[in-house]
Amino acid sequence: MDKLLIVANLKSYKNENEVKKWLENFKKIKEIEQNLVNKEIIICPSFQLLFMFGLYADNKSSVINIGAQNVSSFDEGAYTGEVNAKQIKDFADFVLIGHSERRNNFGETDDMFSKKVELSLKYGLTPIFLVQGKDNYIPQGIEIIAYEPVFAIGSGNPDTPENANQIASVIKSKNNNYKVLYGGSITSENVRSFTSMVNIGGVLVGGASLDAEEFIKIIQNE
Repeated sequence: MDKLLIVANLKSYKNENEVKKWLENFKKIKEIEQNLVNKEIIICPSFQLLFMFGLYADNKSSVINIGAQNVSSFDEGAYTGEVNAKQIKDFADFVLIGHSERRNNFGETDDMFSKKVELSLKYGLTPIFLVQGKDNYIPQGIEIIAYEPVFAIGSGNPDTPENANQIASVIKSKNNNYKVLYGGSITSENVRSFTSMVNIGGVLVGGASLDAEEFIKIIQNE
């Protein structure tokens, strides 16, 4: 059976001291480690925190993987301020691409997403591609897709599990190899209702992942 993916997107939150507290609280994951055999946990912090999370994963936890929240659409070169896929690969194995916040706040386009995916794959990163509906463009080479309806992000108003499952079914009909996650106002109370759906292979957790203990509950309750 494929592992259930549980992805935390910490967004642009937490400084070094706050991360230390988060990681200290997250040590409680060891208490349920025997229940994690069929789960894969991916944590996506800001760029400057990738090293801290990676160090924790290497030294104190065998149960988490690290992902970045974004990647440049340019390869390495004279692109001041950019963080490219080759650099990210030193700290992470996954990367989020296509988040609605990147689309809306930074004007990122399908062409940019294609370039980001191409470069991520070139350097061995696994893209998690985010779509907001069943008709969004999906670049070649994608295997993991997260459906995140815009109305559900940070609103406390998730999609219904039934509709999310239907959207996931339509996406999978385009390529049966896609693993489809659901993201949008996931909590420890509602996570099981989504992960129990036949076409949903995991969840993308935003705000609720900022609390390490709540994130552990989500992992435990799926």
